[in-house]
Amino acid sequence: MDRLSNTVRPYAWGSTTAIPELLGVAPTGEPQAEMWMGAHPGAPSRLTRTAGTEQPLTDIIAADPEHELGPATVEKFGPRLPFLLKLLAAGAPLSLQVHPDLAQAKKGYEDEERRSVPIDAPHRTYKDANHKPELICALTPFEGLCGFRRPTEAAEVMAALGVDSLKPYVDLLGAHPEEAALREVLTAILTADPAEMADTVTAAAAAAERLGGAHAPYARIAHHFPGDPGVIAAMLLNHVQLQPGEALFLGAGVPHAYLGGLGVEIMANSDNVLRCGLTPKHIDVPELLGVVRFEATDPGILRPEASPSGEELYETPVDEFRLSRYDLSPGAAPVDLTRSAPQILLCTAGAPRVGTLDLAPGGSVFLPSDESVEASGTGTLFRATVVA
Repeated sequence: MDRLSNTVRPYAWGSTTAIPELLGVAPTGEPQAEMWMGAHPGAPSRLTRTAGTEQPLTDIIAADPEHELGPATVEKFGPRLPFLLKLLAAGAPLSLQVHPDLAQAKKGYEDEERRSVPIDAPHRTYKDANHKPELICALTPFEGLCGFRRPTEAAEVMAALGVDSLKPYVDLLGAHPEEAALREVLTAILTADPAEMADTVTAAAAAAERLGGAHAPYARIAHHFPGDPGVIAAMLLNHVQLQPGEALFLGAGVPHAYLGGLGVEIMANSDNVLRCGLTPKHIDVPELLGVVRFEATDPGILRPEASPSGEELYETPVDEFRLSRYDLSPGAAPVDLTRSAPQILLCTAGAPRVGTLDLAPGGSVFLPSDESVEASGTGTLFRATVVA
């Protein structure tokens, strides 16, 4: 068992205060968007196995993957940690995006490799051959967009703004079956003349500001991304507000964006993102349209299911990650955390004790497979592992 030292990523959309407040440190004044816990090569966690020598978790795993991950995990996912755990603090909207399924990721990655597209090229779409399902669990009230709403609902949102240039989209949403309507309107939004779209966004944002209520989020999004077609695309999606402890699972092909709040996020260890808007980065419209699932969905807010052991599990349909939490109480019996799989434990409140280590909010530890460890004390402990 090892205490982790983790990197905080300073993306522009990050909150300047949320992660420092959780960690109990002074803000730097700069955005602090994500704290990464895991073995992603871009910012692996670090630990000290030998006194005075700090090593990346990637190196520790590479030296003895079967010991660190367990034979079953290595057989199923290869000699790497298949998930990445994060603290995510959104102070502004993230890009509107979608992730490919495993077959799409493999095909797209192989195609770009064959065409010798540099891995760091701005127009590169597939950074690896893996899919990127993810789960976000709110620590504070958390706002986001997730999945398409019904075309009739999207048409009502747009029509209420009274913007003439939105009328063609309103008409399309009412003129076709669900899949065709959503596909045609998103395509039209993303391929519209940029100058004309900028005027439409400006008019729509002003109307949303006047109307307030359910339209207020679009005015706020436009404030951060003036003229961006993603502001109009956002009106096609379900607007979701999570309370602390509630979560969203985001599977392949589901368009989504986080708008604000602090949460614990876990995902398959991949960088594959196709953007739909709310970003200055490259948007590959043809590839995007081949990945998006054009179907109206309920965003499906998840609440944890408690077991007799005290573990509260967020059920998802993927094997690369398994997220649960423990709310530890003073005087309660210690919780046995032993598992035949690698684990990362993250404290988000209180002062729990894991084995011989005392944790404070933001503190985390890595547990190799089959390491016998108990948790006790008081506080909230998130457990990230794989489906065994």
